[in-house]
Amino acid sequence: MTTEIPTGKPLKLLHMLYRKGKPATTYTIKLKQSELAQQLSISRQALNVHLRKLRDGRHIRTGRGFIDVTEKGLKTLGISVDPAFVFVKVSPLRRGEAYRQVSKLPIERIFRVTGDMDAILMIEQGKLDETLKKLAAVEGIQETKSYVTIQTLK
Repeated sequence: MTTEIPTGKPLKLLHMLYRKGKPATTYTIKLKQSELAQQLSISRQALNVHLRKLRDGRHIRTGRGFIDVTEKGLKTLGISVDPAFVFVKVSPLRRGEAYRQVSKLPIERIFRVTGDMDAILMIEQGKLDETLKKLAAVEGIQETKSYVTIQTLK
C-alpha cells in the first residue's frame, strides 16, 4: 500500500483543517468491536448500545477499527487533560539505557531536545509523583525539573 502525498485541493483542505483545528488529547484504541465485546463478555449488539451512549455524550469517537476516548471522556474519568512536563538532564555515558528505562514509565510522550536539558517528558498530572519516584531510580538521570500546567490557552 503506497501513501500518496496530497497536492492541489486536498493539500489546501488539509492546511485549512490544520489551521482551524484545535489540539486535543485523545486516547486511541485500535481494536475490533467484536474483540472488545468478547473481552467484556457481552454481545456485539449490547456493546453498540453502550458505545452509542458514550458517543452521543461526546465521551468517545468511533470509526472503522478505532475508538477514541475524548477530552470529555478523560475528564469524566477524573484524568487531567492539562499535562505536566518534566525536563530531564541525562549523563551522556548512560543516555541510551536511560532513555530505554524512561520509555517504560507511565508517560504520554518523550521529546529529545537540544539545550541544557536532554529530554522533555509529557505526563498525566495524576502520574507525576509516581513518575518522579521512578525517574530517581534510573541510572544516568542527573537532574529533573517539573512543570505542571494550570490552563491550556490554545
